[in-house]
This record gives sequence, C-alpha cells and structure tokens, in this order.
Amino acid sequence: MLENHVSDKKSLFPTGAHTELREQKSRSRRVSLVQGNLTGNERAESCGISARVYQNGVYGFSSMAECSGSAAETVLRAAAENALFMDRHVGRGKGPLPVIPCGDVPAGRAIQDTDQKQYIEFAKALDAYIAGKYKNLSSRSVVVSEDSMEKIVCTSDGCDGHICAPRSHVYIVLGAESASGSPLELFHPAGGSGIFSENFTDPALLYPQIDALYEKLMHKREGVHAQAGYKTVVLGGFLSGMLAHEAVGHTVEADLVLGGSVAGPALHKRVASDLVTLVDFAHTAFGAPTPLPVYLDDEGTPAQDAVLIQNGILQGYMHSRESAQHFGMKPQGNARAWSFSDEPLIRMRNTAVLPGKDKLEDIIASVEDGYYLLDTTNGQADTTGEFMFGVSMGYEIKKGKLGRALLDTTISGVAFDMLKTVDMVSDTMEWASSGFCGKKQPMPVGMGGPALRCKVMIGGR
Repeated sequence: MLENHVSDKKSLFPTGAHTELREQKSRSRRVSLVQGNLTGNERAESCGISARVYQNGVYGFSSMAECSGSAAETVLRAAAENALFMDRHVGRGKGPLPVIPCGDVPAGRAIQDTDQKQYIEFAKALDAYIAGKYKNLSSRSVVVSEDSMEKIVCTSDGCDGHICAPRSHVYIVLGAESASGSPLELFHPAGGSGIFSENFTDPALLYPQIDALYEKLMHKREGVHAQAGYKTVVLGGFLSGMLAHEAVGHTVEADLVLGGSVAGPALHKRVASDLVTLVDFAHTAFGAPTPLPVYLDDEGTPAQDAVLIQNGILQGYMHSRESAQHFGMKPQGNARAWSFSDEPLIRMRNTAVLPGKDKLEDIIASVEDGYYLLDTTNGQADTTGEFMFGVSMGYEIKKGKLGRALLDTTISGVAFDMLKTVDMVSDTMEWASSGFCGKKQPMPVGMGGPALRCKVMIGGR
C-alpha cells in the first residue's frame, strides 16, 4: 500500500485558500503474444506528489516525482507561490470555492502484485488453446494487462481519502480471410475491476468466450456489405454505451460546455425520446458495483451519481468544483487526474443509458428491414454531438429475423437527433471498462447500456 506522506501536512496549507495535496502511485503490467511469440513484456510504475492551490479564481500547481514528506512540503510551497503569481497577473478576483460537506469515504484496498511469469503463462495457455483448436485463422493475438492508480488525497475544505482502482483484462484478437480473400479481425476483452488473481483464476474459464468470438468471426467470413442509407437499427449494449460516452458524455462535461458544446443551450430541453435516461454512475448501479467504482475524486468531492438526461430532457452537466460554482450546480465527484503530475480534469466515470422494459427478441422481431449492430473498434465524436463509429460486427434483420453477418461498416449522425428516434429499449444492460478515455489525459472509464432501436445513417460498400 502507498505510504502516506501527505496527511500530516495540513498545517502547512495556505490560509484561506482551497488546497489539494495528492500522493499517487500508478502501475501497469502487460504481456503480449502474437502468433505465439512473446512481443511485449512490460512492467511500469510511477510515484509522486502534487499540490494545487486555488486563489481568487486561479490555480497554482506543482508536482515532484518523489514520494516523501520533503517532496510534499516542496510542492505545497511552489503551488502556493504559483497561485499568488497567477492572481497578480490574471486578477480574476473571484471568491473562494464552496466548502464540500463530507461523510465517510470507503478506504482504498491494498494491491497484491502478480509475478510477471504468471501473466506470461496465462497468455501462453490461451494461445495454445486457440492454436490447437482453430487451424484456419490467419492471425491470433493474446494480451494480458493489469493497471491501477493508488492515491492519497488530502484537502483543506473537502474530503480526505485513500483511492485505489485496480483493473485487469485479457484481450483476444482473432484474424481470418473473407470469402473474397480480404483480411478480417475481431476483438474480445474479458475482465474488469479487480486485480489479475481475482479476475483470472483458470485459463479454461475463458475458453467459451474464445469459442464465441471464433463463431462470430466465421459468420463474418461469409458476411455481406450493409446497404448504405438512413436505416432502422438495433444498437447492442456495447454500442449504446459507446454512444453514451463519446457522443453524449463529452458534450455535457462542463469545461466543454463552457467551450461551446451543443449541450450549452440545450439544458432543460428535450434531447432524446422519453425512453432515454442517461446517468454517469459513481460507484454503484442497479444494486451492484460499477465497472470502475469512484468514491472520491481528486478535488476531495465525494462521488455521487450525475443524472445527465432524464426521460429525454437534459438535466445537468458533469463538474469540477470550480465549474459547479460557475453554473450554480452541485459537484458530484467528476474531477480526476491521470498521473501525479497532472491536474484534475472533468472526467466521466461509468456512463450509461438506463435499461427499459422491452425484450431484445421483441425488439429484433419488430424490425422489418434493418441491422443489429454489436461491436465497434473505433469511433470519433465532437462537441457538436456529431459522431462516426466503426462497426466490426453486426447482422442483417429481415422480417424480424437475424440474417447474414455484416462486413465492417460505419454509423454516423448527431447524437441528440439520433436519440430522439429511440422507440424501444431493452431490459438488459451490457457494461464495458477495458479502454481509456483520451480527453487530454488517458483515464480508465466504464460505459454501458441496453439495446436501443433507433434510426441512424449506416455506410455501405
């Protein structure tokens, strides 16, 4: 566990200024096999302390790549001096940030490290299974990874706490050739919150997931191109989660709202159908832990759920303490930093569309001519809400029945326009937490959703 060098430094905090002192250790472990060959074997750690001081509307920040009491004192002095310097030259003259009421914050967990050999042996066991069973693949890759950010946060007028969020994943990538000889590839992540030894006890437990991935790849080998146009589609839970994060979530981060996002003039207005409610969950959803639980952010704000869209109406934004003060709203724990040397930014945590009442089979049966879209490997969106996602796996729907698999295609549109066409929402949820959000700094996030029936522009040949 990270040794605490910051909690006894409160007496050194500048008088009358909001101050944050954060000690952080970040670690990552990664093993990569390509065609059975070990191509990556990485262990990385960083540790340091940072301080941030708010003075009349400006922040002073300082960090040091050292975890010690003297480092904490050094960055505190430098951050206070930087805040005074900025105040003299910028002179915003704003008052103090509001004090955050605090309750109990659950203590972070201890990290049990895993020997690198165990990652390698686990990856080799999965690779041997794939190579032994499936001879007609053109390529195969197995990646085993674990990462964590452990933080001790100490603030002048917020909560203090120990934060630790480990996660571990196995990524399987299978490649084949289509009937015409074109290369095809499908990807599957397994795992989630927790250390490697908790999530992966036996390689054989992943064999059914590998078999399912191979079966989809074989469907795709016989796949067809989608017919381009504005179509009725059923978005699977992974795609609706991606939409919630990329195309909607970023538009309602308050710093991007201040920068002119489409959500600015849309507050308290209709942006989706009545069936759509979207929430950025903190640590618990539907009576269970979220994929990446957040109990306290790096500004000392206790994490609470942020309701963004409720029954189609845009209700609020995600905030830092400063942006919440600007908008007259409540901060709910969305300010997080990637490294000890980074300042906190407004970030999503576990962003999801809430499930509805429809059965997936009924949603598919209701589509006369459309597509069931399952997986994406890439995508982009901007603050106008415009998006384009690549679709790596999907199926035709003809007269309410699933048909042939699809070759790679795209969907595009404007999120708030597309969400207004949602007319059926499944009663099941699918979560994903295997990637990083890339807003200025990387950040682990969770996203999820039910299946949605809607209309969207789909690409063809």
